[in-house]
Amino acid sequence: MSEMMIWVPVSGFVALAFAFWKTGWVSKQDEGSDKMKAIGKHIADGAMAFLKAEYRVLAIFIVAVAILLGVANSGEGKRPLVAASFVVGALASGLAGFLGMRVATKANYRTSQAARTGLAKALGVAFAGGSVMGLSVVGLGVIGLGGLFLVYREIFTDLNMVMSVLSGFSLGASSIALFARVGGGIYTKAADVGADLVGKVEAGIPEDHPLNPATIADNVGDNVGDVAGMGADLFESYVGSIVGSMVLGATIMVSGALAPEFVFLPLLIAAAGIIVSIIGTFMVSVKEGGDPQKGLNIGEFGSSGIMVVVMFFMITMMLPATFTLGGSEYTSMGVFWASTIGLAAGLGIGFITEHYTGTNTGPVNSIVNQSATGAATNLIAGLGVGMQSTAIPVLIIAASIMAAFEFAGLYGIAMAALGMLANTGMQLAIDAYGPISDNAGGIAEMAQLPPEVRKRTDKLDAVGNTTAAVGKGFAIGSAALTALALFAAFRTTVEVIRGGDPMNISITDPTVMAGLFVGGMLPFVFSSMAMGAVGRAAMAMIEEVRRQFKTIPELAAALVVMNKYEEGAEMSSEDQKTFDAADGKAEYGKCVTISTEAAIKEMMLPGLLAILTPVVVGYVFGAEALGGLLAGVTVTGVLMAIFQSNAGGAWDNAKKMVEDGVEISGIKYGKGSEVHKAAVVGDTVGDPFKDTSGPSLNILIKLMSVVSLVIAPLIATIGL
Repeated sequence: MSEMMIWVPVSGFVALAFAFWKTGWVSKQDEGSDKMKAIGKHIADGAMAFLKAEYRVLAIFIVAVAILLGVANSGEGKRPLVAASFVVGALASGLAGFLGMRVATKANYRTSQAARTGLAKALGVAFAGGSVMGLSVVGLGVIGLGGLFLVYREIFTDLNMVMSVLSGFSLGASSIALFARVGGGIYTKAADVGADLVGKVEAGIPEDHPLNPATIADNVGDNVGDVAGMGADLFESYVGSIVGSMVLGATIMVSGALAPEFVFLPLLIAAAGIIVSIIGTFMVSVKEGGDPQKGLNIGEFGSSGIMVVVMFFMITMMLPATFTLGGSEYTSMGVFWASTIGLAAGLGIGFITEHYTGTNTGPVNSIVNQSATGAATNLIAGLGVGMQSTAIPVLIIAASIMAAFEFAGLYGIAMAALGMLANTGMQLAIDAYGPISDNAGGIAEMAQLPPEVRKRTDKLDAVGNTTAAVGKGFAIGSAALTALALFAAFRTTVEVIRGGDPMNISITDPTVMAGLFVGGMLPFVFSSMAMGAVGRAAMAMIEEVRRQFKTIPELAAALVVMNKYEEGAEMSSEDQKTFDAADGKAEYGKCVTISTEAAIKEMMLPGLLAILTPVVVGYVFGAEALGGLLAGVTVTGVLMAIFQSNAGGAWDNAKKMVEDGVEISGIKYGKGSEVHKAAVVGDTVGDPFKDTSGPSLNILIKLMSVVSLVIAPLIATIGL
């Protein structure tokens, strides 16, 4: 069976080859007019400038942590190669984000141009860009993990030693993911708030209008936050689920001996998932005039169905019929059912998320209706929807944990997380398609393309919001299951180091209870840091946009002209000259600089909090206190993530509904109305909820578990 492992990195290279092929195809598509090319170049340059600045800072962090890991693990019996694993994981995570964002900045304006031809062509270009992100993530993840595993198997005879060293890869991936998510989230929301509040509410122009100085920064933010940041996020989730199941697999006994096939299985399932994801990309298509949602659903559910069949054959063929874990006997079919439960739970959470965040649903309609009485009632309604939305997803997560444990113990829970993410290449391709479509709409607005073009891109964007909801379901569900699997792996590692002595994590133990409370508090502090960072960056952006509107004569004159006409009305020749004179006068670069500098400055403290807290607690108070910390941060982190993500999504779609026109108590409201202004305020509050602090919490809980797993050999005997 070990001979089969060579196919793991091979499948990763297949994924990268597919991604490069799709990148080439996107590059060959029509770029559109010179103005579209110029806008696309502005967005690409801004995105790359941010990544370069971010990666320069993170390079220092990577080197410093690698040195510390190497020194801490350099003694006799220690694992200094964990530092090498950390560096490889960090580099792979950063590269995945770079590759995805690079093609996204090519696909956005090409999608705008394709939308001039028709909806089907535009979907093809946008989805091709998304597929590069998806396959780059899984390809680099599998190459990194599979390659290091093969190397370490040649160096170490002890499988537990191999897994202990390999866990550094997950630490590197999680560290970069957190910084990328927080930094990208701060960037995009600072720009978005400036574009919304000053552009829409104060100036009365669309956020993507070429007169809006923040519009380029806003579109850059879609790439650095929703593409590069999201790619790094899913990369670490994917890697974490594989590592967690492999570590637990290394403890399973068959006929009194360790069974390496339980360690091999997660990697081989991930490799198979790559091939299934590639097949799934060819299932996505739509006829002109058709529903893009149906095309994407066919790809999503079709590939998921294939993945279930593949997992059935792989699990039943590779694993023994029965095995022992934790003193209990389980079956290979139990492992299969646990994996399937994870996939079903992710889909279930996704559908519930869509119910609470989708347009024209009951919860979102309630926010729209309460916007009629102002921003205060809009905010109250959105907070209520977000809180209510936590109930069913948590019940689904709890049920899946209990069912997976019943079928295959702790290994079953880890495999449930892996089953949820086995098809990550396809899931992420569909998710990444959304920001590309969103960018395409903005470029269509800025390039002043015909209204039907914007209608097509808006339709693609609306579908992207739905796919993002399902994607968030998988992200949140996998975060909970992966964190639990990594927690179990941490506990198992500690017990192995202690020679089999059990690790007692009881709420009657004062140190455990203290750790529980501290852990429960951390998601609130982390969210506060992220929200505060967005607020400070947004203030600077708002002031800059206001300054330009007041001090640049051409912009001020053009705004006066625009306010004289209803949307779509034809201007007089004199007013048209005044409007045209403002073209290109907005100082986009200054807004890009504000977002970049704020994101780089503000992302460090939340990231360091997540990394250093488990280290301090573990070294000072011992493994049991750290166990309590992980339990607390997992529970409140999952709840806060669901609440913030869904509240933000509901506010966003409530605003979109008002902009499309709504009727409340027999009165019609649309853009520019008081209801619209209230909805924009709600969306502004919700933006950092759903795009900064909410998704970052998914990473927080897994990162702290991974840090604990890596330092477990060093703290196992503290306090004994």
